[in-house]
Amino acid sequence: MDNPVLVVDFGAQYAQLIARRVREAQVYSEIVPHSMPVAELLARKPAAIILSGGPASVYEPGAPQVDPALFHAGVPVLGICYGFQAMARALGGEVAHTGGREFGSTAVTVMPDSTLFTGLPAAQDVWMSHGDCVSAAPPGFAVTAASPGAPVAAFENPTERLAGVQFHPEVAHTRHGQTMLTRFLHDFAGIAPTWTNANIIEEQVAAIRAQVGDRQVICGLSGGVDSAVAAALVHEAVGDQLTCVFVDHGLLRAGEAEQVETDYVKATGIKLHVVEAADRFLAALAGVTDPEDKRKIIGREFIRAFEAAAREIADVRFLVQGTLYPDVVESGGGTGTANIKSHHNVGGLPDDLAFELVEPLRTLFKDEVRAIGVRLGLPEAMVWRHPFPGPGLAIRIIGAVTPDRLAVLRAADRIAREELTAAGLDRSVWQFPVVLLADVRSVGVQGDGRTYGHPIVLRPVSSDDAMTADWSRLPYDVVARVSTRITNEVPEVNRVVLDVTSKPPGTIEWE
Repeated sequence: MDNPVLVVDFGAQYAQLIARRVREAQVYSEIVPHSMPVAELLARKPAAIILSGGPASVYEPGAPQVDPALFHAGVPVLGICYGFQAMARALGGEVAHTGGREFGSTAVTVMPDSTLFTGLPAAQDVWMSHGDCVSAAPPGFAVTAASPGAPVAAFENPTERLAGVQFHPEVAHTRHGQTMLTRFLHDFAGIAPTWTNANIIEEQVAAIRAQVGDRQVICGLSGGVDSAVAAALVHEAVGDQLTCVFVDHGLLRAGEAEQVETDYVKATGIKLHVVEAADRFLAALAGVTDPEDKRKIIGREFIRAFEAAAREIADVRFLVQGTLYPDVVESGGGTGTANIKSHHNVGGLPDDLAFELVEPLRTLFKDEVRAIGVRLGLPEAMVWRHPFPGPGLAIRIIGAVTPDRLAVLRAADRIAREELTAAGLDRSVWQFPVVLLADVRSVGVQGDGRTYGHPIVLRPVSSDDAMTADWSRLPYDVVARVSTRITNEVPEVNRVVLDVTSKPPGTIEWE
């Protein structure tokens, strides 16, 4: 694997987005916490380092700082927002609280002959979010941009391969931001654009063969794009040594079990072993309402089901999982990262796991996984299927999971998916969770009589990678058709509501 560009996270909501933008420039990136010592950072042999934004003020007591030794190690560094200010302070520049804050779209003037801004308009709009500003650049640095509230909005020292910007080039609102990041990576840092789908597949196939050898492998196939692509990669590497295990845990949406058992096998030729485990999962989940408990129970039961399946397949040592990079980040993977929620395949695994894990997608974002799936020849409908959580409908029922509640949610979910497809909006929406508020009832009127039914929540969201998301502005007539059909066709439901929360502050799933 290529030497990584390390994105040092100072608590910015956009750290993951920076990492993705780096990969869009065909350069491999990883996120690391700001608490990582410089010696440890450099031991990773980074091709470059990017210092992210963050909510603190660099001169406040306890604010995270940057060890000046980082800038004398010969590694190219780009500071963004807080990282820019911390960089300036560590190198002898000045940071001040001027009282002139800038938030949102801001006009800046750039020096078009600088490395980052070569050929770009001298006047352009960027996305700012700061109360402090760099008032004087460090010695040896040229000021390359300015705004009304930031006299030093960017600086460069090409000789030392150090640069920084006050604004956020990683967000879409900075019109030329991707060009700036690409210039830093390719021209300023001299990194070749070698992180391509073909290279990813080649590297992962080689890594899988080296790890697995001639042993047997099983893959937990859910029918979602993550496990489907993971299985296809492993199959590319070891062929018939792979057996896919589909655990029908009774928590799937309408029609999904049939899709896995027929469509995927037909498309790939992979061996499939089906485990009927609905009764086991529902028994384990009986009376459980806490979402973290649900996830951990489901993770445990998945592994137990795999172990039972493995006993029917000789010499199984490895378990393939479709773990993605956002799963790792949200589950607190790495020092200094917050545990947002335990993904069943990361934080929910039992301590006495009997398999060695094979996780070929662990460093990838969803858009990269889809591109690899296309290159591996998977059916388009499978590659572009909306993400569906491993714990299934269990975390879309707010309250205890029962067969009756699952039936209600399946019916409502089927209607929502049918109407979205009929409207031609499948590709416009990243994910469309439908949530049953099982422990909530509301008064309604149906057939001239009083009802006391459950609310259903529609949660359509738009995203690139699931790390951040916004609610999808579906046409009102589509929302109306979904609501009318659900309240007409699902007797237990008398109210449909629309979730209009972005991520952050909410997550995509309710649990």
